[in-house]
Amino acid sequence: MAKTMKTFFFYDLETSGLNPREDRIMQFAGLRTDLDLNPIGEPVNMLVKMTDDILPNPEALMITGITPQQTIADGYSEAEFAKILMNEVFTPDTIVVGFNNVRFDDEFIRYLFWRNFYDPYEWTWKDGRSRWDLLDVVRMTRALRPENIKWPVDEKGEASNRLELITKLNDVGHYKAHDALSDVLATIDVARLIRDKQPKLFDHLLKMRDKNEVKKLVNLDFKQPFVYTSGRYDKEFNKTTVAFPLTTGKNGNVIVYDLRRDPTPFLKMNSKDLTAKIYASWDDRQAENFVRIPIKELNYGRVPAVAPIGVLSQSEGWKKIKLDQATIEKNRSILLSSPDFAENIRTAVENRAEYEKSHDCEAQLYEGFVPDVDKMRIEKVRGSSATELADFHPNFIDERLSPLLLHYKARNFPNSLAEDEILVWEKWRAEHLMATLPIFTESLQRILQKTSDENKIFILSELHLWAESIIPSETDF
Repeated sequence: MAKTMKTFFFYDLETSGLNPREDRIMQFAGLRTDLDLNPIGEPVNMLVKMTDDILPNPEALMITGITPQQTIADGYSEAEFAKILMNEVFTPDTIVVGFNNVRFDDEFIRYLFWRNFYDPYEWTWKDGRSRWDLLDVVRMTRALRPENIKWPVDEKGEASNRLELITKLNDVGHYKAHDALSDVLATIDVARLIRDKQPKLFDHLLKMRDKNEVKKLVNLDFKQPFVYTSGRYDKEFNKTTVAFPLTTGKNGNVIVYDLRRDPTPFLKMNSKDLTAKIYASWDDRQAENFVRIPIKELNYGRVPAVAPIGVLSQSEGWKKIKLDQATIEKNRSILLSSPDFAENIRTAVENRAEYEKSHDCEAQLYEGFVPDVDKMRIEKVRGSSATELADFHPNFIDERLSPLLLHYKARNFPNSLAEDEILVWEKWRAEHLMATLPIFTESLQRILQKTSDENKIFILSELHLWAESIIPSETDF
């Protein structure tokens, strides 16, 4: 088999809301490039049909301008869309790239594949595939190597890394924010800008998409401070600090400590006290005297923006992030002389109460891996026509898969449903819509009262018509 050439595939989504378990992809756009960022082929730009069990978030559609009716007229079904992604887009040796994709877009893709009987994970690692996220690349570049790039601020004078602002200020093309294809082209422009102005940092962070490369820098066998850029850190310091590997996290990850902060106030806390602090509620965190434990789980597989501490010795790096070596060494020494603290943190993380499990099969993606014995049955599901699905009743071992198959058939191949399956689906669909209708209605009315924009009023009207067409007929709306 001939070896394929490694390529980037830059992509972006527009969705019906922010929750990947509940909301749906409405638009997908992308463009393949070679590793020198030269385009290969034509851009991809697709709509995905909204199904009749989903009430979109009106706030989201005010931004994207896409209506459910547009997706029905011009879009692919989810099953068709998932097949295109796996066969034509996320091909072997593809580096999938976005802007905040690891925390947002990639999650929507995972849930899409879960609902449509594809492996939710293989598209990011199998057959030479990998993923990368430009957001933290931008953040670290701004923090450590900002030279020769113009960096925007918002109306409050605070640093902003919004794509449309970066491209506008640096005079690179970006035509329409919150249109998926325009955002893709802007992401490529920003990648090219950073590669041209700061090629060493660009190449280093590209290597960090490999978790084994990250482990060479961040590990518990040879604990060393390292530079870490993350959205969890303060804007004041350009989202960047010096962190230190502290103890094991869940799923083979590592808990790191922010060496900017003196650990002394936390050393006498036991694991119970630490648990209460680490997992405090939002309300508790707003208290005036609340002090956050300065730890963070570093997930090796989520392409973290990390670098050796030596990068701070160049270009006044310490000054740029408002830190100094004396502070780092002092706090590191305190941690090394207090091993009980790391152990208590590990216990606190391990003893964290599990999230309440969902009763909805579509939201159960992370509640276990599919048994190997079911994988051949899953492959047969996605390869079956409507006629074949009508007579296909696999005896899945994984209890999530049978109800998931019913939903898959109802959305993509409704003619394959038997009468009893139709009744089960319609009951689920009605209950699901009734649960989301109050929030949808309140949002619709709130926006309508505040806007006089004709385009927004048109979208609100379309949303009202959409809701009328899909909610149970006995319900007043």
